[in-house]
Amino acid sequence: MSQVIINRGRGPEIAGTRITVYDVLDYSTKGYHPTFIASLFRVSSQQVMAALEYIEAHQDEVMAEYRQMLARDAEGNSPEVRAKEAASRARLLARLAELRQAGNGEANGTRRTDFRGRPTPSKRRSDNTTPLNPSPS
Repeated sequence: MSQVIINRGRGPEIAGTRITVYDVLDYSTKGYHPTFIASLFRVSSQQVMAALEYIEAHQDEVMAEYRQMLARDAEGNSPEVRAKEAASRARLLARLAELRQAGNGEANGTRRTDFRGRPTPSKRRSDNTTPLNPSPS
């Protein structure tokens, strides 16, 4: 088991993968069968069983860390990250407003632009096109 489960600083994980025992624990605690977990992560059933054996052998420390991970996840992003998200969303909405304004200006002779400000082709049909279903004359 010790060669199948290693720790490279991210917590105990299945050797040769980036799948931690906490990933396996997520599905195991929800009642998923080890074979299903193996197919989900594209590893062997033996590797999943090794992770489950590791969890059982180190239950106190694994569960303590797992509870901390769940608590951090429940807290959500930090105030700094939420502020960056809000600023990014404001920039996006401002750019969308500019693009909509540019699209409305096409009737006034101005060109439409894409998200980078490059001109886009008009989607209108020219006046000299023949309709697909001409009415009988």
